Amino acid sequence: MQFTRGDALTSLDFDFKVEVEKSSGEDLSRCNYCLKCTAGCPSAPAMPYGPAQMVRMVQLGLKDELLETPSIWFCLHCETCGARCPNEISIARLTQALRQLAMEEKGDVLRGDAGIEALRTLGENITSAHNISADDNSQRLMWSENLERLPKGLEGKNGAHTLYFVGCVSSFFPMTYVIPQAFVQILEEAGENFTALGGEEWCCGYPLLMAGMGTRAEETIHHNIAQVRDIGAQRVVTTCPACYHMWKHFYAEIIGEELEVEVVHSTQFLAQLLDEGRLNLKAVAGPVTYHDPCDLGRKNDLYGAPRRVLESIPELSFREMSDNRQDALCCGGGGNVETFNPELVGELSQRRLGQALDTEAQVIVSACPQCERTLTAEARREKARVRVMDLVEFVWRALDTSE
Repeated sequence: MQFTRGDALTSLDFDFKVEVEKSSGEDLSRCNYCLKCTAGCPSAPAMPYGPAQMVRMVQLGLKDELLETPSIWFCLHCETCGARCPNEISIARLTQALRQLAMEEKGDVLRGDAGIEALRTLGENITSAHNISADDNSQRLMWSENLERLPKGLEGKNGAHTLYFVGCVSSFFPMTYVIPQAFVQILEEAGENFTALGGEEWCCGYPLLMAGMGTRAEETIHHNIAQVRDIGAQRVVTTCPACYHMWKHFYAEIIGEELEVEVVHSTQFLAQLLDEGRLNLKAVAGPVTYHDPCDLGRKNDLYGAPRRVLESIPELSFREMSDNRQDALCCGGGGNVETFNPELVGELSQRRLGQALDTEAQVIVSACPQCERTLTAEARREKARVRVMDLVEFVWRALDTSE
């Protein structure tokens, strides 16, 4: 399938705007076409229609043309648009709704496109194998096999106060095994009563939303919630910002009831453990910078906690990139864009890595498995002399266990 603008517009759908606003939750009448979203969008140069144009097309009822354009699949869901919009319109929520409609109503038209077919395979993997890579889901704790000692009750311990939801990337991609390995050892050092679901952990469902298959996510959501309730956990902690975002904002919305469980990201929990004096950190020399993940930063306003953790490490030299916090550049790893335009992802990761290298930091710390994978791959391509680490790995290396 070759996406095109089309030679002519054959029809207008005047119910399209109402349909999209209802499914996205966005009031598009608030758009005054200032173009700040398009000016800030990392993907806009590669899009046939930029963010503001997509809003206008919805308003005008250009349904067929919009649902068949690659623009809706080039959105990184980084929320740079929402952060810059004076009326706080989220193009990410808009394109999420458009992707759902495209998959439901344009399936035959889109069939054969490599990106679309890859997403269909992704959806089938999650539905049948309960993870994004079609691995044996009972092997979700493979990363723990390299630990010198397995924490007690790591898999499904009833009565645990904290449930560590590991996520698909850290469970099945060896490059990121170090993240859960480090985190469970930190939790054990802090004396936290925790467990994990192991093979009973299913994909959080966020990739299904990004793939336009949100209706398929309900089964996995109900399953994960039931598992947490069966264990009796009072807190769910994640090291993946996408899992955090899904649990924090979509689970209750989709099932239509309160979760009655605290949902926190590892950066918040690390800051809490340090505030409570449950972790001791030793000095770490060398300059370090921090990359704000989009799902953690702009989507959830979590900027302070990771910096507080880094600044609590004795003798650490922390250096901010030129674009940071709300203005941080996307690494390019979000929104399934790599499936459709890997060249764009490479350009964006190269730009972000360049900002990190400008600080002369020896380590780029982030708090997202996908950001770590994307930036590490770019650093290797450029043979850059810099390491990329998740915050939990960095803290684990700084732990003082002598007491």
